[in-house]
Amino acid sequence: MTVVSAQHRRGARRYAITTAGVVAVSTALAMSTPALATTSRATSHLIARDAVSKSNPLVIWVDPPRIPAVKAFEKAYPNIPVSITTLSSSASNAGLEAKFELFNKSGSGWPDAIFWPGNSAIAWAAGSQINYAANMKNLVSKKIQAGYPKPVAAPCEINGGLYCLRNDVAPDVLWYNAKLFKKWGYTAPTTWPQYEALGLKIAKQHPGYYVAMLGDNYAVERYLWSSGCPTNDLIGNNTVKINLNDPTCTRVENMLDALIKAKVASPVGIFDTAAAKVGAKLVMTPGAAWYGIYLFEDTFKVPAGQITATYPLQWPGSPPGTGDEGGGLWSMSKHISGQRQADTVKFMEFMASAPAWQVALTTGLPAYHPDDAAWIQKNIVKSGYFADPSQIGPAFLKAASLIRPNHEYLLYDEGAIWTDTVTPVLSEGKPISAAWSAYQTELVNNAKLNGYKVVTR
Repeated sequence: MTVVSAQHRRGARRYAITTAGVVAVSTALAMSTPALATTSRATSHLIARDAVSKSNPLVIWVDPPRIPAVKAFEKAYPNIPVSITTLSSSASNAGLEAKFELFNKSGSGWPDAIFWPGNSAIAWAAGSQINYAANMKNLVSKKIQAGYPKPVAAPCEINGGLYCLRNDVAPDVLWYNAKLFKKWGYTAPTTWPQYEALGLKIAKQHPGYYVAMLGDNYAVERYLWSSGCPTNDLIGNNTVKINLNDPTCTRVENMLDALIKAKVASPVGIFDTAAAKVGAKLVMTPGAAWYGIYLFEDTFKVPAGQITATYPLQWPGSPPGTGDEGGGLWSMSKHISGQRQADTVKFMEFMASAPAWQVALTTGLPAYHPDDAAWIQKNIVKSGYFADPSQIGPAFLKAASLIRPNHEYLLYDEGAIWTDTVTPVLSEGKPISAAWSAYQTELVNNAKLNGYKVVTR
């Protein structure tokens, strides 16, 4: 597969499971409210569309899974008219960024609030060039801000400001088939070396089963980020560290190569068309909190009473930590004030914390911690799907507190680069080490071409 150009890469944003799809907004200007007046480009960004009415409603951009959230808000606040622009999968995130550039030039068109189609979009949305996302530090209530665990809120806290609110959190835990474990006499591993050893044992005793899926862009999060491997560590002002020769990276490389050689690590990605076939034979895997409902139940069609989860795997001798696969982000416009800003803040607070959305309707573990217990009770304990459901909730909550730092949403997407450089090599039946150097090179090249200074040691 040809490596995608750097210009394209800048638009290849991270796809979160809760951000299913990317934006198509060809009619966005027409759908935006016409009431925004401008005097000049220099002042247009400060002009407010203060009034909110049926003819001039709040303009909200969301993907299809978030439409029920907006409907719940409308029910809770019938006096705040809302207009929804639905995000779809028919255009790239590069197109979305271009739309915001156009809005900046024209001085109108920005949505009042948006659910980002990919988490990396916050890098340009809060950056000086696009400068769309409002700093909500002094807008959103302190109570709600305090409800976010520090590792969960960290990607939204940019240069001391608060530029997004997490919808849900997606920390990696260890998922496994409790029915097969019991049948085969296995105990769930607690460390990565134990995971590797059990994977090799399964390869010998039960060929045809899997313990890893490596072909998707989230493989970076669940394996490299979980290990603390520096693929996009922001270590200073516009400076990133990328070093796949670091021991935190090479230990992952060696482990995965052993599993690939044993044929228990599949080159198929979790979103591929072949995922259901591989997933049905997946005995265990590190994976995000949303894997249970979205993958094992809805996609892999594993029967009820088999799948459970436990605490994330750890590397002996390293500080505890885990990766994070997705967890969507909400932002609001900096180009509004008065009544419109106040009503948009109400919308943001509702999306972040209201049980009517976060407990009753969302499928992901709420990023707002006070809603977690009720969500777990409804979606895990009482769901009737999971084996040993009482152990899943504590595993989720512990994992959310262990998300490793120093893994930022930047203008290049390490996951997209993975699927361009590593996945094709794995699909050819080659070891991951055959793509390791190329992956390092592409990470460095894309970081530099997006304006970052790169440290490689």
